[in-house]
Amino acid sequence: MTTIQTLPFGTWNGKEVQLFKLTNDNGVEVSITNFGGAVVSFMAPDREDQLADIVLGFPDLRAYLENPPYFGSIVGRYANRIENAKFTLNGVEYPLHNNNGNHHLHGGKVGFDKVLWNAVTAYDFAGDPFVQLSYLSRDGEEGYPGNLNVQVTYTLTMNNALVIHYHATTDQDTIVNLTNHSYFNLSGHKSGNVLEHLLWLNADYFTPIDPDCIPTGEIRPVIGTPMDFTEWRTIRSGLYSGDDQIAFGYGFDHNWILNQRSDPLKYSNAALYDPESGRYLQMFTTKPGVQCYTGNFLDGSQVGKEGQIYERWAGVCLEAQYYPNSPKHTHFPSPILRAGRAYDHTTIYHVSVQP
Repeated sequence: MTTIQTLPFGTWNGKEVQLFKLTNDNGVEVSITNFGGAVVSFMAPDREDQLADIVLGFPDLRAYLENPPYFGSIVGRYANRIENAKFTLNGVEYPLHNNNGNHHLHGGKVGFDKVLWNAVTAYDFAGDPFVQLSYLSRDGEEGYPGNLNVQVTYTLTMNNALVIHYHATTDQDTIVNLTNHSYFNLSGHKSGNVLEHLLWLNADYFTPIDPDCIPTGEIRPVIGTPMDFTEWRTIRSGLYSGDDQIAFGYGFDHNWILNQRSDPLKYSNAALYDPESGRYLQMFTTKPGVQCYTGNFLDGSQVGKEGQIYERWAGVCLEAQYYPNSPKHTHFPSPILRAGRAYDHTTIYHVSVQP
């Protein structure tokens, strides 16, 4: 039977923080906190029907109050990097917080990962449990224009898919780029690194970066580069290539341009497979790009659930997004949300088992 449990997860600024456990009839369980909208755990079976937690995360609220790796969080208003921490919209320049060297990263000093969201839980018409989080980002917050009303809904389906739906409206023109920053390790979050995971990306092009991990504006074919995952390859296979792009990102930390599909939620855009456990993760999204990040800056200082120490490459992120630095490059898909219009996107992470 599908269930929703609401549990205490600590207090923040005198307010109760909650943890919501969504469970389906197959025993798959996803836990989400309304602090930063973080996916705290994701229990999924292997080919022997043994459950393991396949996302990195922390055991309590205290660590999420800092959370430098953004484990599982909602990232916004603008996911990823904006060069020189400023952008121009309608002829007006908006300075942002430079929380990544000279640049702006993941919404700034206090992005959506570090706020308390309002939450409601219910079941949809199919009987699937969901939690809907809402937040009002006020005009000028972290430098962004417009009052932005955001709703993020997490639904756990009967066929073992976590569906994340993003909806936002604004009273002034602004830029919006929301994503989820879960780090996946399909062997289980305590299993070590993901170097032997097999990765497939439905992408013939990527956006190269400079030494600050900022896209240069170039659109480059993946063929003949370590970025080519149009056929299944291990993550390890590209990390030791010596390519400048790998050196700049300290591993994979790049945006791939997803090949457009007529129905992006019917056919997957990215997939991850762990031969050891048989767990298979597919990502479907309406977004134009995906940032594949291999946890390059995890350094053993993050002590996660069950006391697990997360070292470099302990997880891989598949962050569906608009391209990084797109306010600076008009040939990239536009992240501008006009007043009176709606930002409406869906990303699905579906887990299954392969022989």
